[in-house]
Amino acid sequence: MSTVLVVDDKEMLRDSVSQTLARAGFDVATAADANSALEQIARRRPDAVVTDLKMPGPGGGGLDLLEQARTIDDAIPFVVMTAFGTVETAVRAMKLGAFDYVTKPFEGDELVISVKRAVEHARLVRENAVLRSTVETDRTGSSGGAEPSSVGLGRVIGESSAMRRVKQQILAVAESQGTVLICGESGTGKEVVARAVHELSARGGPNGGAFLAFNCAALSENLLESELFGHERGAFTGAERLRKGRFELADRGSLLLDEISEVSPRIQAKLLRVLQERCFERVGSSLSIGIDVRVIATSNRDLPKSVARGDFRQDLFFRLNVLPIHLPPLRDRLEDVPALVRHFAGMVARREGKAPREFSDDCLTAMQCYNWPGNVRELQNVVERAAVLSRGEQVERALIEPWLCAAETGEPASHILAASANGHHDGILVERKPHLNGVAGENGSMIPVEGRALEEIERDAIVRTLTRFHGHRQQTARALGIGVRTLGLKLKKWKEMKLVEPTL
Repeated sequence: MSTVLVVDDKEMLRDSVSQTLARAGFDVATAADANSALEQIARRRPDAVVTDLKMPGPGGGGLDLLEQARTIDDAIPFVVMTAFGTVETAVRAMKLGAFDYVTKPFEGDELVISVKRAVEHARLVRENAVLRSTVETDRTGSSGGAEPSSVGLGRVIGESSAMRRVKQQILAVAESQGTVLICGESGTGKEVVARAVHELSARGGPNGGAFLAFNCAALSENLLESELFGHERGAFTGAERLRKGRFELADRGSLLLDEISEVSPRIQAKLLRVLQERCFERVGSSLSIGIDVRVIATSNRDLPKSVARGDFRQDLFFRLNVLPIHLPPLRDRLEDVPALVRHFAGMVARREGKAPREFSDDCLTAMQCYNWPGNVRELQNVVERAAVLSRGEQVERALIEPWLCAAETGEPASHILAASANGHHDGILVERKPHLNGVAGENGSMIPVEGRALEEIERDAIVRTLTRFHGHRQQTARALGIGVRTLGLKLKKWKEMKLVEPTL
């Protein structure tokens, strides 16, 4: 529901206008003078202001109010009422930025139509500003992550137990207005989850505001302050006009502060005040401006450790960590890889105007055996590259295998896929060391490979690793990059075939 502020020193006329607008479906606030109106505008911006031209109270008349309100928000539309209509006053009102001008006496419908047009005009102005801000945000490196047609939980791909828990958390926090902190390694899809939270909340509905994402690591401290909080005209060299920051543009919506751990201590202090007081000051101004913004922050760092080191304010961490969501790395949900591959292949196909590439079972198996240090972002890169470079209708393992490289060096590595003989192709990737007759085992010893079957090499590697971890299956599976269930199935099969010790 749109809010309209009615300003008039005469109580009877103020009440009459308020009732007329309330019957038309507006949420109406009132003020008896310009000063009271300015306080309300600074505390909670209305969608439109209806003001009398002549007011003897403190702060001056309607045009004085209009001029001072422009220093707070130059996009609020004003409808000016007067019984002293002249061409001169009308021209002055329009020059100061009034949207419309009505002469008393006027019909109620005339005023309602004027206010509706003013509110719609302001909505279009805000949407245009948000779109410009979104384009600028994309230039500074904030990532997207899902198809525009995907909304809510449709953005979050995966049905593993880990991702089902994440989806339950998303649904739970979306119903709240609290601050959300999303943590996880780089490339796990934190912005995708943030957008889903916004879209499932009341702020993502038809009466809500925009979702704005901002990369805190992309700008210097001074530019970051201006981008977040805005600046007044003349606040610094080059500030030729008033500019709204991301907090103002996201009013009634959600603001994603990506990589919050990268901001300086001074900006951390300002963010803390915004979260506590729900107000801020633009650069170059001492006027406090109230906002209604839900902050969603992300970090790929361990923030409690940053707090312990003194790199991040403890009080800000507690303000952010109200509703935490932790995203698991892709290596902990490898069963989601096929679904993600299909999703990204479909995105590439729609972009290129071609049929989506199919990925062979052997290719998907290789992907499920890789550790993915770059997480979902790395997987998307591999899928897109394969979809573009593949010559056939199906992507084969031979194409992608050279790209599955060691995370430490970033250099291509030749891998041996130790596929199991059960027909399901689940196995492990063992990196081949050049100029050696074997591969390195988990304990640094050499596992000979020449003249041996792949399954025997795989079994030898698993048994050695299991022995190293004293039979602890979870640690063994994590070290080998496979699931605990996969490890258990392999051991069960080998025990039945009497290929390993029954005590394993």
